Amino acid sequence: MRTNAELHASLPYAVPPIRLPMRLMPATVASVVIAAFTLCAPVTVATAQLPDSARARIDAVFARYDHTDSPGCALGISEHGREVYTRAYGMSDFQHGQAIAPSSIFHVASISKQFAAFSVALLANDGRLSLDDDVHKYIPELPEYGTRITVRQLMQHTSGLRDQWQLLGYAGWRFPDDLITEDDVLGIVFAQKGLNFKPGDEWIYSNTGFTLLAVIVKRASGKSLHDFAQERIFTPLGMRDTHFHDDHTMIVPGRTSAYEPRTGGGWKISIPVFDTYGATSLFTTTNDLLKWMANLDAPTVGSAALVAAAQTNGVLNNGTPIGYGYGLTIGKYRTLTAIGHGGADAGYRAQVERYPDRGIAIAVLCNLSTAVPVVLLHAVADVLLGTSVPKDVASIDTVARTTTPASKLRWVGTYRDTVSQQVLRVKLRGDSLFLGDGRHLTTTSDTSVRIARSGSALTLRATGGTVIGVTMLPRTTRTLAFRREAPFAPDRAALAAFAGLYYSEELDVTYELSVTDSGLVARHRKLGIMRLNPAAADAFTFDNGAAALFARDRARKAESFTLTDGRVRGVRFTRVK
Repeated sequence: MRTNAELHASLPYAVPPIRLPMRLMPATVASVVIAAFTLCAPVTVATAQLPDSARARIDAVFARYDHTDSPGCALGISEHGREVYTRAYGMSDFQHGQAIAPSSIFHVASISKQFAAFSVALLANDGRLSLDDDVHKYIPELPEYGTRITVRQLMQHTSGLRDQWQLLGYAGWRFPDDLITEDDVLGIVFAQKGLNFKPGDEWIYSNTGFTLLAVIVKRASGKSLHDFAQERIFTPLGMRDTHFHDDHTMIVPGRTSAYEPRTGGGWKISIPVFDTYGATSLFTTTNDLLKWMANLDAPTVGSAALVAAAQTNGVLNNGTPIGYGYGLTIGKYRTLTAIGHGGADAGYRAQVERYPDRGIAIAVLCNLSTAVPVVLLHAVADVLLGTSVPKDVASIDTVARTTTPASKLRWVGTYRDTVSQQVLRVKLRGDSLFLGDGRHLTTTSDTSVRIARSGSALTLRATGGTVIGVTMLPRTTRTLAFRREAPFAPDRAALAAFAGLYYSEELDVTYELSVTDSGLVARHRKLGIMRLNPAAADAFTFDNGAAALFARDRARKAESFTLTDGRVRGVRFTRVK
């Protein structure tokens, strides 16, 4: 299969994209000629400011996607606010034989958050609200929880509010197939009886805060976030192909489809169905995102002070920096300050990042679930930076090393974080270690492992040769120290104490727990059958890693359990009598 670029280059003149439905045909001579006219939008718009050698090395980063049988990515690069290279790789829409172009529109998921936060900050500058206002001033429907939650804490993931997507998933919504509206999100958020933590004490990613920011914009300004951002951000910056998508039935010319691999080969459509926004649902292009990132360097929208504040580290109650501003991550890459954000919904993947010390901004937008845009973006950055900036020194050991079977056996067991009650399970399959959620652990020494698809590692803690726990590295806003739990292997009779119907008022959902030949399972009419794997005394884990922690009555029969995972803590289910 030839690449889009090769097909386009083989024509004697440039051919604009023809948007006609056409089935992809076998690559015969005739079909290649037809495909050239229907599949090959001009994929490069460059101002010739990058040398050919740099462009070739950048294109090589995306070579695996640059084909007419693969979804792919759009790339945009600017230097000091000027676009220097835009390029597209792969297919936008298989059903209509449409290639991705630099002007293609993508759903960019959590990249949306910086625009929701910036809109609220603009209102604060207007004097319409204060970032230190209690959220209840604008959203009185939110439970009080006996503590104050500020607008700023919503913007910086320090509110303690449970994550909306996790809650909806446990309640029975199926991603990405079920329509999810703002009312659906607010309904389940307003039903929560507890927080993950006291506001300001920790940093845990929470989409909920940004849906609430959209509500605050509407109530403080009288305009929807869609209209406010259009008027105050997108139109002034010339972001003509950008909008908050608040109607899933809306037709958007130039919009990409999104895909994930189909079991057995090929692709299947994977597009989120959302009528909720703030946390997500921004539609945009690489070209428009470069304009936005230029504004963060030299503001024309928002004052210099506001733009600086948006890119300043927030802090916890104890003064610990969180590495997050107003919907923006603030970190380092190759010793340079790196400010940006990623996004992932259904088959869409996206990443933007700026290096203000060098005036470089990069946007990578993809329409396939297996793409990892942050890796692609950093590979592009490496080309641009060359040897002028030192390489990062890894904060954890990333070198795989062989260890003995006895050494690996020491890891096997269940560990619990005493603060969040989150559970980690380590298993040995063959000669490889895995977490309970299926992620592979690469051994880097007898006492350290690296977690696959993560920048994190685990180290063993032992006393007198006995393993007592594991610690997660690198440290985030607090040390994640998991205590080793005693083995828990209940037989069928012991499992019977947990069987029954359990109802959650917070989720308005009932799970039926029963004992089968394979152990304890939970049933739900939309979620199907979910295994509960024994982890520790009266604690089980679902296959996705979430923990169910049971409480017993005086007769030693389970009367309730709480559901806990990385973004949700303590959602209560009570036995229906």
